[in-house]
Amino acid sequence: MSGQARKWVWESSTSRGTARLVLLSIADRIPDAQCVAYASVTELMERTNASRNAVRTSLALLADAGELEILKGYEGPQHSTVYRMPRPAAWLAKVAAAQKADPELRVEDIEPLTDADPAPALKDLDEEGLRKHRIWRTAGSEMGPRRQILAGSKSAPPRQNLTPPRVGNRPPSGSESDPQNCSEPKVNRRYSSSRAAEVTSATDWQVDDASLSWAQQQGHLDRLGEQGLQAADAKWRHYRSTGTPRPAAAWAADWKSWIAREHTPASQRPNLYALPGGSPAPQASMTKADRHMAALLAAVDEPTGTE
Repeated sequence: MSGQARKWVWESSTSRGTARLVLLSIADRIPDAQCVAYASVTELMERTNASRNAVRTSLALLADAGELEILKGYEGPQHSTVYRMPRPAAWLAKVAAAQKADPELRVEDIEPLTDADPAPALKDLDEEGLRKHRIWRTAGSEMGPRRQILAGSKSAPPRQNLTPPRVGNRPPSGSESDPQNCSEPKVNRRYSSSRAAEVTSATDWQVDDASLSWAQQQGHLDRLGEQGLQAADAKWRHYRSTGTPRPAAAWAADWKSWIAREHTPASQRPNLYALPGGSPAPQASMTKADRHMAALLAAVDEPTGTE
């Protein structure tokens, strides 16, 4: 029956964009002519590759357009929301009624669906058929059988911690900081020393072989040269020295992004920060006027080819 539901979406639905993908995802899960299926928001996010807000907005738009109904009295596995597509359900009910009156009638000969053809009432849903597909009445519903709790009394919670009795407050095995059962995570696991050892500062991080191979394959080594690459690396470490420690993979990605943005040195232009005599950089004690004068003298000393 999912094929009939998908066909209706492709041919008759007015939905667009993410809403159409959400409707197709629900139609793909319909098991029978009732056109009822369950799906969680997380599952719809994975199937449509959309954000949580986009999926929720699409569900609201589909409900407002009358192309999707949310059955609040039902739930699927892990409390998933249950939906019904009313128009495909109305079409399949019309086909079933027509073929019941005339078993030899073909589907192609049945009149197209109109607004006068309503979907079956919710009270007429086949409860037993829904239960076969793991769709149950919620605990607060007055109609239909509820999902039974197979263990514990009526007043007990659905799940019980069946841990053996203990002596005192200490667990039977393990250290005092261990969780008392398998379902409890360690509270400080995120901030353990093993995780802290994975981060480092930009100054201590060393360029790995993979990053060097990347620079060579992408042509940055030929473009910048070894000295240019070293200068770019030194500049990157200077600007990242005060940054928060990060994992090595994060520093490697940031380093690659820096190298990719580094400008190619222009050989035809004089180095305005060079000093006469070949000094690569101005001295720290020079004033701004001295640096400008040194740049002008370096430009004058640069050969022009007309000597």
